[in-house]
Amino acid sequence: MDVRVAALQIDCSTIESMPQRVERVLGLIDEQASDCDFMALPELWNVGAFELEAAREYAQPIDGALPTALAQKAREHGIWLHGGSFCEQDAGALHNTSVLFNPRGELAACYRKVHVFTYAREQETMTPGKEYVMVETPLGLTGLATCYDLRFPEMFRAMRIAGAQAFVISSGWPVPRIGQWDALLPARAVENQAWIIACNEVGLQGRHQLGGHSVIVDPLGNVLAKGGETETVISAVIDVQIGKNWRSEFPVIDDLVDCPVITV
Repeated sequence: MDVRVAALQIDCSTIESMPQRVERVLGLIDEQASDCDFMALPELWNVGAFELEAAREYAQPIDGALPTALAQKAREHGIWLHGGSFCEQDAGALHNTSVLFNPRGELAACYRKVHVFTYAREQETMTPGKEYVMVETPLGLTGLATCYDLRFPEMFRAMRIAGAQAFVISSGWPVPRIGQWDALLPARAVENQAWIIACNEVGLQGRHQLGGHSVIVDPLGNVLAKGGETETVISAVIDVQIGKNWRSEFPVIDDLVDCPVITV
């Protein structure tokens, strides 16, 4: 089955206010929706991934104004919409939460970022999630991840063993480490024989320049679409059967050996 996938690589520069950006991005969704079945947005795009004080200021519940607006867009256009992540307020705690809506505008899945980015002191604002999350989509069983999660292959392998066929990653990955982003995404695809849809943001947030390079990668590690370092939309038509065929032809997961570690 062919699935038309798009990732909106948004400019999240601090000079744009949160209300202005939300209005603009909702308009971009309208513009792009007719050409895709599955759309993805970046991490904390309404305020910017490194603007944690702003994230706190605009925190809202899972049924708040931003998730509700995204749900409406999914329903209006009849698409799967991964709304990136936002700062979720729940029972006195804040979470970096990504949301996925089905074509009926229903919340198909939400994922609270497990690996908070301690290097940037994200843990001082966000409470980490406690569960990995997968959901059935047109891409197959799809695992959700956010930015820093990419550095933990154990997370992706756990979901692969549980049946994941694709991963959607929302991110706010900066320029100084963008080469590592470029290396890790195909690696996650190859080692798990899975589709990767990774949506990063661009723009200047304080001293942080965001790096872009959003990608769509097939289960063999081939990059089907890639963004540059400015706002853009990347897209690809993917055949989900490719991943199934590759796993059948080359069943590497069957040779996985779990051994103890010894020191000699």
